[in-house]
Amino acid sequence: MDIFLRGLASTERRIRDWVRRDRVVAYSMVALVVHATILGLWAWSSDGFTASGSYRPGTDFSVFWVASHVMLHGAPAQVYDYVAFGKLERLLLDGYQHGGFLPWLYPPMFLLLVTPLALLPFWPAFFVFVAASAAVFVAAVLRVSGLANALGNAKLARLVVVACPCVFVCATFGQNALLTAALAAFAVYRVERKPVLAGLCIGLLAAKPQMALLFPLVLIAARAWRVMAVAAVTAVLFTVLSLAVCGLQSLHLFLASASLARDITLEHGERFWLASSTPFAAFRLAGMDLTLAYLAQAGVALVAAAAACYVWRRTQEIGARASILAVATLIANPYTWHYELTWLGIALACMVATGLRRGWARGEQTILVLAWILPLYEFFNRVAEWPQVGPIILLLMLLMIVQRVRAGAGSVQ
Repeated sequence: MDIFLRGLASTERRIRDWVRRDRVVAYSMVALVVHATILGLWAWSSDGFTASGSYRPGTDFSVFWVASHVMLHGAPAQVYDYVAFGKLERLLLDGYQHGGFLPWLYPPMFLLLVTPLALLPFWPAFFVFVAASAAVFVAAVLRVSGLANALGNAKLARLVVVACPCVFVCATFGQNALLTAALAAFAVYRVERKPVLAGLCIGLLAAKPQMALLFPLVLIAARAWRVMAVAAVTAVLFTVLSLAVCGLQSLHLFLASASLARDITLEHGERFWLASSTPFAAFRLAGMDLTLAYLAQAGVALVAAAAACYVWRRTQEIGARASILAVATLIANPYTWHYELTWLGIALACMVATGLRRGWARGEQTILVLAWILPLYEFFNRVAEWPQVGPIILLLMLLMIVQRVRAGAGSVQ
């Protein structure tokens, strides 16, 4: 690892401080142009997203919207009935999807959150959902990162966050990672100052529980007992409310569908592995046996969890805590898609703010640029079938954050 970092340092000496205030803004402008170009070429190659068999923006959001329609007009448990839900998708979306059935794989808690979406027609609902999610995400990231202070301009800081490729990828699919990342960031921001609000945010992550995987561990490391209690109570009440609305049967059906998704997608889905930056995906792509892949994933997850607990125990700096939590969660969780790299945007903003204000250590700028590009890499990898480098980049990010904290140069607040 040290040899690799020395190589990165040598590269950076040739392009001294290529992550500067002016360049960060310039890169963001270029990213927006790239994103617009991707959408333009996508629309052109698919006859305005109408070609049969082609993917369209908002495919994942379409599942949320149809589920909302079920909540408003049908029986909640119907979303877990693949046959009935598939018929509703074809009826309500009128050929919008690319031809494949997209199942509902979320717990009943998330059903409560998506219920209002079908009050609007599909496209207005999609744009409102994405815009609102992005706004909340930007606000949360700016709170924990101090990026506005580092850039000296709040509007430019918002531009930098919005232009991040991880936001583009998540928004393109209409996924919920912007919201889950925002909840995590707000929770970290409030842990010391307003533990009740922090606990509420963590408890709401029960809507996507795998993304709250490391919160109990880091809260124990920080001795944030009040936050843990509020989070636990919130999660239980949220679950009870969802079951009261959706019925106990919905929980049984969710567990059954989750088991099926694990078998088909996580354990044997090569197209998932190509778009997932987890160690498990890389191990499976390399041909590793399923049991060994799980064991190897568990080993890497333990390293990530230990790093997160170390940082939370050693420092109370919000940016450092948010960064390590976001990256460690992505590493420890075996089931994350490319759009979940939205969580990586938290760490990128925090570490860029740190570097701009305190200077760069060797290799850091190269790692940050690679991490910034990673969501687009994963976005195209299901077609390109490049090597799965995501875990390497995430582990380098993890190492960088730990080294910053060990040196007493955590993120800025």
